[in-house]
Amino acid sequence: MSHTPTPQPASAPGPGQKGPAQRRGKRHGRAAAYAMVAPAAILLLLFLVIPVGLAFGLSFTNARLISPNPPRFVGLANFIRAFTADPTFLRSLLNTFLFAVVVVPVQAGLGLLLAVLVNQKLRGTTFFRIVYFIPVVTSIVVVSILWRFMYQPDGIINSFIDTITFGSWEGIAWLNNPSTALPAIIVLSIWQAVGFHMIIWLSGLQTIPEELYEAARMDGASSWEQFKNVTWPGLRPTMIFILVTITIAALGLFVQIDVMTQGGPVDSTTTIVYHAVRRGYREQQTGYGAAISLIFFVLVLIIALVQRWLTRDKD
Repeated sequence: MSHTPTPQPASAPGPGQKGPAQRRGKRHGRAAAYAMVAPAAILLLLFLVIPVGLAFGLSFTNARLISPNPPRFVGLANFIRAFTADPTFLRSLLNTFLFAVVVVPVQAGLGLLLAVLVNQKLRGTTFFRIVYFIPVVTSIVVVSILWRFMYQPDGIINSFIDTITFGSWEGIAWLNNPSTALPAIIVLSIWQAVGFHMIIWLSGLQTIPEELYEAARMDGASSWEQFKNVTWPGLRPTMIFILVTITIAALGLFVQIDVMTQGGPVDSTTTIVYHAVRRGYREQQTGYGAAISLIFFVLVLIIALVQRWLTRDKD
């Protein structure tokens, strides 16, 4: 009588080995992850990586926006021209740094002050939070147009100053005066964006445990000592984020200039970004505009790295 062998069950995967079902699940999970990342990766590629690569390539050519002649490689000529033969670029560089030097500390400090005030447990603080935040959600183009009218010789700002000085004030054209055009835009920019940074400071304040303040009060710490020893150390991550974001936004100043002054009298309000757009598109010097944009990118990168190094955690 023949003996029929009994089928042996498939061996189970050993330690550290994955079975077919686990491998299929891993492949499906990887495919799902790629599918979820793909839209963002495609958008970054189309609107960030490719434009930066094109700008880098064009910056070494004499390309024009509309020209029958093909672009020609000119090496570093565009960069040399910017620093040696273009006084408007040097003025735009100075204006940009002046704007950033004033806006970054003032906007950050004023936002912190407002955050501390509206963080008090008092009635009506929600109303003031909304009031301070309204300019942030309003289009900067609309805000710039309104402030341009306010800055006119017969605008509301001159009228208000004339009223409180009992008629002794002579109205000036704020945006047409080289000595007041950039300060006027600085005031507008701080007013428009301070509410956004107030909210960020406020979120940082609300992460500081109340127990730390109670312990400080029990030790007899004054309000200033509580702020110096409890509030400010607790806001360090928030402070770093705010300084970096304000700096990048300040260096990229464009809309207010384009809407209100178009560079201002004798280029008193021209900035690097505005100058790059004007040269690259309005004057159709695409290669030179790309070179200015590349210089701007390097400057922002250097400033951000220096700022990060200064605000690093020191052991």
